Amino acid sequence: MLQLNQIELRRGTKLLFENAFLQAHAGQRMGVIGVNGSGKSSLFALILGQLESDAGQLQLNVKDVISHVAQESPSSTQPALEFVQDGDRGLRELQADIAALEAINGHDQRLHSLYEQLDNIDGFTAETRAARLLHGLGFEADIVQKPVNEFSGGWRMRLNLAQALMCRSDILLLDEPTNHLDLPTIVWLERWLKSYTGILLLISHDRDFLDSLCTHVAHIEHQAIKTYTGNYSQFEAVRAEQLALQQAMYSKQQKEIKHMQSFVDRFRYKASKAKQAQSRLKMLERMVQIAPAHVDSNFHFQFHEPDKQPQQLLQLENATVGYGPTAVVNDIRLRLGAGDRIGLLGANGAGKSTLVKTLVDGSTLLSGERTLNKNTHIGYFAQQQLELLRMDCSPLWHLQRQAPDIKEAELRSHLGHFGFRGDRISEPVAPFSGGEKARLVLALLVLQKPNLLLLDEPTNHLDLDMRHALSMALMEYSGALLVISHDRHLLRSVCDELYIVHDGRLHEFRQSLDDYPNWLKAQNEAAINESPDTPRRSQVSSKKQNRQDEARQRQLLKPYRDTVRKIEREMNRNRSDLEGLTDSLHDESLYTDIARKQEMTTLLQRQAGLKSSLESLEWEWLEASEKMEEAAKEL
Repeated sequence: MLQLNQIELRRGTKLLFENAFLQAHAGQRMGVIGVNGSGKSSLFALILGQLESDAGQLQLNVKDVISHVAQESPSSTQPALEFVQDGDRGLRELQADIAALEAINGHDQRLHSLYEQLDNIDGFTAETRAARLLHGLGFEADIVQKPVNEFSGGWRMRLNLAQALMCRSDILLLDEPTNHLDLPTIVWLERWLKSYTGILLLISHDRDFLDSLCTHVAHIEHQAIKTYTGNYSQFEAVRAEQLALQQAMYSKQQKEIKHMQSFVDRFRYKASKAKQAQSRLKMLERMVQIAPAHVDSNFHFQFHEPDKQPQQLLQLENATVGYGPTAVVNDIRLRLGAGDRIGLLGANGAGKSTLVKTLVDGSTLLSGERTLNKNTHIGYFAQQQLELLRMDCSPLWHLQRQAPDIKEAELRSHLGHFGFRGDRISEPVAPFSGGEKARLVLALLVLQKPNLLLLDEPTNHLDLDMRHALSMALMEYSGALLVISHDRHLLRSVCDELYIVHDGRLHEFRQSLDDYPNWLKAQNEAAINESPDTPRRSQVSSKKQNRQDEARQRQLLKPYRDTVRKIEREMNRNRSDLEGLTDSLHDESLYTDIARKQEMTTLLQRQAGLKSSLESLEWEWLEASEKMEEAAKEL
């Protein structure tokens, strides 16, 4: 059991905990959440003995083994497989004792007892278990003997994680374990952690990861720790109810819900008749339900309406992308048009980012054709963008440099929506956290008013509140979107279509995001069961046939998809006109000035006509969507 009683903890002059309580038992998987700076990592340091509390007691069983992921990037000439086994300290101690006795006397009777102890802790299978951990975390079999210092920084952090999982621990502390992982690896880690029998304390900003794993949630707020039973979504619902009871929050909460409800209403008409619309509506309604849990967030922003929205934005035809002579993804056919909302799946190294760079500027295009509409305005977010910030300059300076015509007061207000207020606006960027730098890049991106957003892992370093704000902003964004993310909640919220980069090809992923883990499992099993005696020609022929079948299916479905998109474009135009009319009808003088009576009548008639037209178009869209689904099932 782990227990904190009346804990008080300060870091410098800042009070993190005051009279704080926490209790956790074996078998509990507890998500530790709270805004950045609330004390989550300090809580872990306290449990690890790296910090001492100013008051109160931390109670632990002296025999309990605590495991955590080292934050320092390891550097050694030791093979990766050996490095991971070092995580089991008891194993290494036994192995050292056995080696010492064997060096002195290979027939010492004490060896028998040591070998029994080694067998009791599955020591003879340690190398196999370490290899399985490495495989699950994405390491190919032919590189597990490579020295640790030959891996990149991200892969070294995976080695740290593998070492922590290798430890036979009673308490496991994981601080943002998914930061350096792709979605397939996150799915594997979820399965592994579900079988963990000790106490798991988990800091994460990935709500799907928390939902899948957590049996309890510890929320740090106002220098206290409050424990909830259930996963993150259940915590969120309870917190929403609590905040709704606070009168001070009521007005702001209702405004937030009303704002989102207007967006939900666009998809309301007979949504049950189309699978896509039904799924979208459920997600929107879910966002309304959780809105109060984020009503006190520091982050609320929207993407501006693009100046122009061409129907055809960007196209790749027969494209091969890669670097130098190395092709990564081949035979790409991709068209991005107004209203497209695409999520891009695939393992790390499959070529997702390489493909996106081709879309951004063609820098990784090896062959084929990239066609960009002259009115396409791309907004690009990637982790490299953070490195382009001027470290000696302030957030305000960055915005003034990009938008010199906008008044300083407006820029300050804009930065406030992203959590930059007071002196923080004028401070140099250099000491900012990764999350703060990512928020600044997003603030710059919004000012660009793009009509095509290309986002490569936009949620890295962002906390739960900022991820929620980003999801809301992207849901209401009227331009086209293609996003790479290991945050399944974000993908589920904002994407209508899924594509996957797999085996050097780009395919449309016709299953749902919830089916993706099973698809991954099936792919892994197929790879394991694939016979080495299968002739290579047969494999090539099979892949070629699959590509031909997929191309044929795309061609047959194209008329249906074009019809749906045509209706969507008309719906978007009607909605835009209707919003403009609604704004005009808010003018009070329209109803008090007799001279404007005819103008008012005309506006009201146009409003009624647009609403009627929009309702008809939504029926057409639902019917066209059903026909497209039926055609897809028949193929």
